[in-house]
Amino acid sequence: MQIISKSLNETEKIAKDFLEKLSIASKEATVVGLYGDLGSGKTTFTQSIAKLLGIKDFVTSPTYVIEKKYPIKYKNFENLIHIDLYRIESSKELLHLDWQEIISNPKNLILIEWPEKIGEIMPKNSLKINFEFVSENERKIDINQ
Repeated sequence: MQIISKSLNETEKIAKDFLEKLSIASKEATVVGLYGDLGSGKTTFTQSIAKLLGIKDFVTSPTYVIEKKYPIKYKNFENLIHIDLYRIESSKELLHLDWQEIISNPKNLILIEWPEKIGEIMPKNSLKINFEFVSENERKIDINQ
């Protein structure tokens, strides 16, 4: 499903629709890869998801800490984990952050920015959302659920 968002409100509606249609993995974490260049809307989409899940903290991209974990209560999820891989060099770095444990917990909803950096260890059933900068106020969002 390809959508053009022309505002933050539209991105929030897209995020809400995504959450409502989200199928939960029963035996492992639900992993969503957020693909796109800098400024394409990945973090804004994540902020919208966090807001909809009731997270009161201001969610920023964890570029320097790589991972942030937020407690939630949504469907069967208990944690929203936001991962930003912009600064990592290889998937080995993520393995040192308990990657296998994180992705094996079905109570985790994981949003990953720059997932292409760990393509070889991304779960095969992960969801993909592609973001594209169209103009100053427009982003193309392509959701593959």
